[in-house]
Amino acid sequence: MNLHKVTKIAALGVAVLSLIFLALIMASSDADNSSWISVLIYLSYIILFACVAVVLIYVFKNLSSDKDALKSTLMTVGILVGLLVVSFLIANGDDVYSVKKELLVSGSASKIVSTGLNMSYILGSISLFSVLFFMIKNAKK
Repeated sequence: MNLHKVTKIAALGVAVLSLIFLALIMASSDADNSSWISVLIYLSYIILFACVAVVLIYVFKNLSSDKDALKSTLMTVGILVGLLVVSFLIANGDDVYSVKKELLVSGSASKIVSTGLNMSYILGSISLFSVLFFMIKNAKK
């Protein structure tokens, strides 16, 4: 039995379990629902991690079978890591204080947020310039 059939059967099983749990919650009173909520939250975490694991298995299986796709993926990941390093190096890591001189955000948290913002600005600029470039290129044709 291949992996695709196994994941289909597992998805069907999860769907049936979800319907059973939904019926149990709808049939119980509000006082009983509180005991079911934590169980369902943990179940949703397990399902989420299982879905992520299946996706990663398919991705790595397909990447390992196609050398060109692997090379392209590694180049893209390398470029993104390079942009992340540049974003981190130009990020501001100063502490953030309130008007009353109380510390609101530490320097390390400020550096991480600034890195994320810088990365967004860089990627947004790259996408904007590429769209404009191809619009101008296609308009010349």
